Amino acid sequence: MIPEQSLGIIELVTQSSMMAKGVLLILLIFSIASWAIMLSKFFVYRSARNEDSKFLEVFSKTENLTQIYNFAKELRLSPLARLFLTGYRELYLFQEMAKDDRKKHGEAPLPSGEKLTERDIKGISLALNKAINREVARFSRRLEFLATTGSTTPFIGLFGTVWGIMHSFRSIGVQGTASIGGVAPGIAEALIATAAGLVAAIPAVIFFNYLNNKVFLLTSTMDDFCQDFVYLAEKNFTLTQEKERSLNFPG
Repeated sequence: MIPEQSLGIIELVTQSSMMAKGVLLILLIFSIASWAIMLSKFFVYRSARNEDSKFLEVFSKTENLTQIYNFAKELRLSPLARLFLTGYRELYLFQEMAKDDRKKHGEAPLPSGEKLTERDIKGISLALNKAINREVARFSRRLEFLATTGSTTPFIGLFGTVWGIMHSFRSIGVQGTASIGGVAPGIAEALIATAAGLVAAIPAVIFFNYLNNKVFLLTSTMDDFCQDFVYLAEKNFTLTQEKERSLNFPG
């Protein structure tokens, strides 16, 4: 009769075939890589959310864009701060272009600073949308590995189980006996692969959905901030049609 301790998980793994050990090693690699991604992404998203809260607090209370710009440069993970840096640079660039254009035409600079046209605002909006896409790609990086783990590891484990059962039935045929004592170790060894596949897949699927939802929320927040920044630029840095007409056709 087979000793009871031989049916322990460790004993079954150590006594398993090379194919079963190879399957378990592959599943272990998938599981370790998945947990590394899940933990790193979790802390990155939490830090990004905290930095977003700090940035929004400063952005809502400070009217000086230069001060906001200097504060935003200190926030490395905040997607909203990175969006603001992009919008601020584009705003400055278009103002410099407007200043150079007025110099070329021999016009005096405006006393309140250079104003932007509707085309400039569209350019800023386009740059912000591209920045949003970059941030989404940055936060979504390596999430596809979690999806691959969740969809692939159960089948890898199933392959190990099928192979183990085939090996068990082959042993039954060679030994000419089908007693429970002779079949149980081989079946238990085969089922470990399926269990390992599920252990690797279930956390990956859960965290993939969780992190995908975080990316969706970040995208929604960035879209809202993009609209707020464009509105701020239109309100404070553009000419009304009447003023623009009077500047283009003085007198």
